[in-house]
Amino acid sequence: MPEMTRREFVAGVAAVGAVTGPRASRKVRVGVVGGNFGRSMLWQLHPQSEVTAVCDLRDDRLKLMTETFRTQNAYKNFRAFLKHPGLDAVAVFTPAPLHVWMATEAMKAGKHVISAVPAGLAVEELELLIETVKRTGMKYMMAETSFYRAEVITCREWAGQRKFGAIVYTEAEYHHEGLLPLMFDERGFPTWRHGFPPMLYPTHCTGIVVPVTGERLTEVQAVGWGDDHEILKTNQYKNPFWNTTAFFKTAGGHCSRISVCWHVAAGGTERGAIYGDRLSYIMSRPEGSPNTVVSITQNGETVLDENGYPQGKLRQEAYQQPNHWEKLPPELRRPSGHGGSHPFLTHEFVSAIVEDRNPAVDVYEAVAYTLPGIVAHQSALKGGEPLKIRDYGAAKPPQ
Repeated sequence: MPEMTRREFVAGVAAVGAVTGPRASRKVRVGVVGGNFGRSMLWQLHPQSEVTAVCDLRDDRLKLMTETFRTQNAYKNFRAFLKHPGLDAVAVFTPAPLHVWMATEAMKAGKHVISAVPAGLAVEELELLIETVKRTGMKYMMAETSFYRAEVITCREWAGQRKFGAIVYTEAEYHHEGLLPLMFDERGFPTWRHGFPPMLYPTHCTGIVVPVTGERLTEVQAVGWGDDHEILKTNQYKNPFWNTTAFFKTAGGHCSRISVCWHVAAGGTERGAIYGDRLSYIMSRPEGSPNTVVSITQNGETVLDENGYPQGKLRQEAYQQPNHWEKLPPELRRPSGHGGSHPFLTHEFVSAIVEDRNPAVDVYEAVAYTLPGIVAHQSALKGGEPLKIRDYGAAKPPQ
């Protein structure tokens, strides 16, 4: 990279975490495949990136992509898209069953990859991802939105500062009633969501628990629920469940409950709670409770509950959650979907390429968020049988 003046270096620093770097001498050239969710990222606004090509099978989505990203390089053929001149990175925002194939093909073509969740649908797919990253040397990032929700950014920082004390229990919920219309396309044919197993989409929950605790999920027992609906009898996944709840043991010997529900009388939510022996953070619920922080205090009198038992010295208060926009370049400081996470995802992927480092949610983290759900689904299919979850480790630090 060419030498920079101090002024240029300072102007280019825009940290999402503790690692920062100088502004790139040229922009990262991103290609986006998948014109539905793929249009929600902000590559065209980031000061160090630009979209140079887009890809989708549908003409209407291609048109919207060219308008959003301000490029006329539109492809319907994925392999032709990968050959677009000068492409540095590919953003894969296609149906879940395509993620691994497209990500590995892009990396073999010499492109860095950011992929929508989940990382894969089977153990073999996740192992292929790891092997491809190791073989090609390309960077891989999973675009897990929960990792960059403002509440989770705060909890990750507090965990690093040991404010929680020992984190003794965690829970997370992804409830999404009303997916039935998305299970069929406009012609009435089943889409990839038709009967999709809930625990194969766990990362909006595990992406809260794992990065805050810093512990891998190592064992699981899960219970699923379904009814006699024809979708649960005819789907390609042979999945009998609308909803699944899993109870995990962590590498540190703690416990975590994760619930993913497609059919439940509850408000849609992606939320969690972190319980420590000194402080707890309980994310807001769709029923109306706010983000709440509970802490043990040393002051005040012991309060008795309605049964006359001491409650301990606690302080409970609504928490005014900051948006953490100061961690972003000014161009990206704007509201977005999934709890404001999209600008952070955009910035982290671009920054990882510019700074030549692993992204925060690299292939090993992606596997650590995805694999527990795959194993939990198998546990549920086996009536709640306890199953072990392999730990594939973490990226080795540079020598």
